[in-house]
Amino acid sequence: MRALVLLLALLLAACGPAEDDRTTLTIQRFFGACEAEYGAVTDIAAAQGECGIMTAIINRFEAENPDIRVVENIVFWPGYDQLTAQLASNDAPDLVTMHGSVISDYQARGLIEPMDADLAKIGIAPAGMTEAARAAITIDGRVWGLPIDTWAPLWHINMNLFRKAGLVRGGRPVLPSSPAELIAQAEQFEARTGKPYFVQGAANEYAGFTRNFYTFLMQQNGEPFADPRRADFTTPEAAEALRLFKDIYDRDLTTKNQDYSAAVAGFLKGDGGVFLVGTWMVGDFQAASEAEEGALSGGYAVVPYPQLYARDVTFADGHNWVMPADPDRTAAEHEAALRFLAFFSRHAFDWSRTGHLPVYKAMIDSPRWRALPHRDALAGLATSAAPLPKGVRRQFPIETIVGQESAAAISGAKPIPTALADMERRVNDILKNL
Repeated sequence: MRALVLLLALLLAACGPAEDDRTTLTIQRFFGACEAEYGAVTDIAAAQGECGIMTAIINRFEAENPDIRVVENIVFWPGYDQLTAQLASNDAPDLVTMHGSVISDYQARGLIEPMDADLAKIGIAPAGMTEAARAAITIDGRVWGLPIDTWAPLWHINMNLFRKAGLVRGGRPVLPSSPAELIAQAEQFEARTGKPYFVQGAANEYAGFTRNFYTFLMQQNGEPFADPRRADFTTPEAAEALRLFKDIYDRDLTTKNQDYSAAVAGFLKGDGGVFLVGTWMVGDFQAASEAEEGALSGGYAVVPYPQLYARDVTFADGHNWVMPADPDRTAAEHEAALRFLAFFSRHAFDWSRTGHLPVYKAMIDSPRWRALPHRDALAGLATSAAPLPKGVRRQFPIETIVGQESAAAISGAKPIPTALADMERRVNDILKNL
């Protein structure tokens, strides 16, 4: 009887799943979940949008590297609370998507690996990257990641309404070159269309306020973080950046009280002329312009923020791959991570279809990339996009503070000098407790 039981056990074991001896590569990312649509897609060219293209790239990598099993962890944006908890419990992923503005927080605590030698090993040279992409990963002369893209806020324009407003010349939108021109053109737009010039997601959404503030502060050569450990917002340049948007608000030249989703829907319906939002919406709005019906049908353009002051610059950030520190990571797992980074780099063009700016100068100069819709208009971001100084830590909570105080000043809840003083005090409370 015992022999029969043993025989049955052996037969059951033989019929069970074979042990998976592949190397496991754990990739943790944001950009949303779209498994229902793209879970089995390996044709990267057929994928659309951030989530679809990222999912297809990872699927294709696993299909072409059968000796590697990819575990894909999709986190709720931006995922840093989860990552911090994983690092505290010694459960680090092998690769993680991380904003350039966040890298210094993890680097300063020894939580990510330097990648100079790794990038050199797979033939990726930072010298070939744009200045913004290179700045995103470089701290104290060392490299701490592989850039995925550079993103920046843009002016997304309803050309159908611009034509109605008389603000199209030679097929291109007429853009302001000074604050006074901006107000004059916005008033002309409102008078001729009956709609506000700007569409903004301003309710419970502070990032947009911050990006506008940083951009027009930087355009005046303002340096709020000349000392990365101490913010300086009580300046004439900072006051002017808020004054401009308060003037726009007071004159009803912008939508009000819309959250992000409502603003996106409103722009698609034709609620205003210029939507202030980032590179990630280029693909969706271009698709809307190609539809037979809709407010953007046959009438969509997108450009960097116009230069209203002394310097042509737009505040920017970017997405990057970083490698969390893990003393237990095997040589095979490390090698698998490098193979994925090399693979992703080879598919940088596919990722650029999202609308984000490529990180390689050669790609920006290439006819292939320039042939994508609106890329000629956006190419200037390769030299004008600029992040905050790399030494500024805690940029995500600082972004919220700057946005909250900017919103208070623009809406009139606080006088501009009071909002700037409160902004400076609150930010410095963070910086002095690093």
